[in-house]
Amino acid sequence: MNQKKQKIHVIGAGVSGLIAATVLENHGYHPIVLESTNQIGGRVKTDCISNINLDHGFQVLLTAYPFAQKYLDYKSLELQEFLPGAVLFKNKKKITIGDPLRDLSLLIPTLLASIGTLSDKFKILKLTNRLKRKKISEIFEEPEFTTLEYLKKIGFSDQIIDDFFKPFFGGIYLEDELSTSSRMFEFVYKMFGEGKATIPKNGIVAIPNQLRDKLKNTQFIFNTMVESVKTNEIKLQNSSTIKSDFTIITSGANSLISNLSSNSIKWKSCQTLYFLTSERVITKNLIGLSSIPKSLINNIYYLKKIDHTENYLLSVTIIKKHQLSDSVLIEVVKKELIEIFGIYKTKFLKLYNIKKALPNLNKLQYEMQPSETQLLPGIYLAGDEQLNGSLNAAMIAGERAALAVIESITNYKV
Repeated sequence: MNQKKQKIHVIGAGVSGLIAATVLENHGYHPIVLESTNQIGGRVKTDCISNINLDHGFQVLLTAYPFAQKYLDYKSLELQEFLPGAVLFKNKKKITIGDPLRDLSLLIPTLLASIGTLSDKFKILKLTNRLKRKKISEIFEEPEFTTLEYLKKIGFSDQIIDDFFKPFFGGIYLEDELSTSSRMFEFVYKMFGEGKATIPKNGIVAIPNQLRDKLKNTQFIFNTMVESVKTNEIKLQNSSTIKSDFTIITSGANSLISNLSSNSIKWKSCQTLYFLTSERVITKNLIGLSSIPKSLINNIYYLKKIDHTENYLLSVTIIKKHQLSDSVLIEVVKKELIEIFGIYKTKFLKLYNIKKALPNLNKLQYEMQPSETQLLPGIYLAGDEQLNGSLNAAMIAGERAALAVIESITNYKV
């Protein structure tokens, strides 16, 4: 069989599409990636403005993700690591809480922290140890509750739920009521417990850049809008058509295939603002959380010190819904930075309104068989929305869709 003659198209150059191309290349195929924009990455993007890297949203790589370990070279990403904890800001107080078993410097601050009860802190340690022993497959077989119901069932106090769990996991889920599935909570909690939260030195886009740079036999066609997909045919918005033996769709399938029109994916949104400031109120590499329920700001994080200046780059994340204009939002955020975090001197850089930050999913899954990615003859679906909203899920779905194509061609289970 001449693999080069197979016309395999991947729609979307995000992480899932890049993994699909990787798997296809590894089996001798030469895929073609159609991307609607002028760059790779999908939702994993970074802008460089005045030599400063600004990610599209505050995104981290959890090093314990099994498929990130499989496909990424962590060393070359030059990962900047977070400490396993957070600094909570409430009522003019700054409270540090973390995992002392992984960083001893967090032991005394955590024990003395006026957040939750002593029983809450023991429950956190007990939960950490229990999830370390629990397999990921077991997590996604559990009955689903909301995360809030799950935490109350364990017996956590309302105080630690409101002051820590809501802002910390709300920033991950991009919703502040903890309505996200308990499966996702256990999975993310386990990943935090077994690895580290990190950001690549050159921004989150370093992840798709690394995946792209490893590809040798993949063709990328940018600024190409797809209008519809049928078996053996891709129609572009410029009315031209492309013959395709196999097509992998990594995003927006409902708008490309007629019988999916009623199955539109819902999305969670967020806003990220970047500032320069000479004031560093968090000296350790920890995220800062607002434990004030009515605040717009969910979290802040000092990304780096800007070369040859006294300024740090500060990211601010908003997950609450509001009706403020961009200009008013910026002023409200500046005011909250003063009143909640004690940061008085700020220079606004950029605001990102991210409408499609995470898929809003129910009945979360971790894994899928390659055959489950097939929608129609010759058409396959990838993307994290097939499983759960995570980088790890995007990689799994991309791999599984590519394997399904290979199995269809060879009639042999890879």
